[in-house]
Amino acid sequence: MDRDDGNHGTMTEIKMKVLITDAVDPICIDMLEARGITPDVRLKQSGEALREAAAEADGWIIRSGTTITADLIEAAGNLRVIGRAGVGVDNIDLSAATRRGVLVINAPSGNTISTAEHTCALLLSMARRVPQANRSIAEGRWDRKAFTGSEVYEKTLGVVGLGQIGREVAVRMAGFGMKLIGYDPVLSREAAERLGVRLVDMEELLAGSDFITVHTPLNDATRGLLRKETFAQCRRGVCIVNCARGGIVEEKDLLAALDSGQVGGVALDVYSTEPPPVELQALLRHPKVIATPHIAASTEEAQEKVAVQITEQVIRALCGEAVHTPVNALAIKMAAQPDVQPYLSLSDRLGQLIGQLGGARIRGITVGCRGDVPRRYSEVLTVAAVRGILSKWVPEPVNLINAPFLAEDMGIHVTEARDTAPGGYTNLLQIGLETDDGRRTVAGTIFDREEQRLVRIDNYWLEIKPEGHMIVYRNVDRPGMLAAVGSILARNDINIGALALGRAGKGEIALTAVTVDEVVPATVVREIAALDGIEDVRSVDV
Repeated sequence: MDRDDGNHGTMTEIKMKVLITDAVDPICIDMLEARGITPDVRLKQSGEALREAAAEADGWIIRSGTTITADLIEAAGNLRVIGRAGVGVDNIDLSAATRRGVLVINAPSGNTISTAEHTCALLLSMARRVPQANRSIAEGRWDRKAFTGSEVYEKTLGVVGLGQIGREVAVRMAGFGMKLIGYDPVLSREAAERLGVRLVDMEELLAGSDFITVHTPLNDATRGLLRKETFAQCRRGVCIVNCARGGIVEEKDLLAALDSGQVGGVALDVYSTEPPPVELQALLRHPKVIATPHIAASTEEAQEKVAVQITEQVIRALCGEAVHTPVNALAIKMAAQPDVQPYLSLSDRLGQLIGQLGGARIRGITVGCRGDVPRRYSEVLTVAAVRGILSKWVPEPVNLINAPFLAEDMGIHVTEARDTAPGGYTNLLQIGLETDDGRRTVAGTIFDREEQRLVRIDNYWLEIKPEGHMIVYRNVDRPGMLAAVGSILARNDINIGALALGRAGKGEIALTAVTVDEVVPATVVREIAALDGIEDVRSVDV
């Protein structure tokens, strides 16, 4: 195509069509038409009508309301790019898109400022009881004493999760004179200090915060992060804000904590079930609760930013130009190399596993490769491991493109090593994690071209598939230990799928890895941890 040499040069018109199946800012349509691309707006379509529309599309722009399945991707024979106007891409079948060579892109930063501002607004409103006072005067009452609030100046704000949004909240609340402490298992102390945040462990954050705001993804490690037991560790009267994900704060424990005064106020924008069920009405109507209907990102500016970002990227992709926020670009390239696919998946899973086993702030990541295929693709396998590690802790979606940059931004040093530890495996991937508490190691291999096996955790050699929900724990090597754990799982209707044992020597400390058929609740993990002879129980999800 003919272009001028400038950054804003004109291009020959492209006779292409972009399907739009969710409401986006009108600027999206204007931008497409300005480049000669036909916008095909089909809101609230489903079934055969959606398949027919997809069949004619070169590009597809969606928000959260459309789910793009493998079947739809198969029907869209001309489709080259899918643009998600927002952050999450869990409503897109990435595997199917990658296999078909369809580029998936998102707009991860468009909502950041709006969400951070909403968090700050809720925090300040909670401190000064603004909604309650407004409701009172609207009802014809005048009771100034009933709404005495508190200053946030020189109060301590605990920020759980210092990704993009958590950082923006910290910067803004520093302007109000708040003292900032933070918990983030992957951010380096140096990076936190540049933000004016003192990194602490979770226990110190709970005990030392007047206000707590959470900005983490929702996974096994963060589900129920703030609950009855952790409320008890907090300062009496602590105020909590959740604009991240429903389920991080255990809603069923909040009401009692508010009534007792242990929690002094709660501001919620997200809920474990949306819209909230009737069972939550007692909580939502509580006089110390501020609730909004998941609107943190709902500003005119955010919607326009997201629309502009995603439309620009879709146009660039259709014109064959580089895009800035690809989700699966490297995966598409690797899809053409079938011999690396099992190792790519293994490296990612091992990363997820060790990221959850680490349990302390990450300082460095080392990835070692043994064997012809792993060494040939060591660079991308290293990136896959980093992606897996960060994916469990970073609120933003992590992919093979942005993982190295996120790690660098967080002050994590990544090293690619050619040699690995001893072991009788021709092909081996090994990941080492340096944390504030020491070093953790996992290793895995591939059998029969595609069968993945976890073969090492720290100094213990074992063999088990790294998949699904797992429990990993150390125990005294004596009879009855496995039976005791199995009894707890059975009592809670949790079925064991497979298990593997590793031990250093008879009667010493052993390690057990168990795969189960469902998520192990935190209450069950604590029950196992309370058994005599059990150490360091971790529930992980890969």
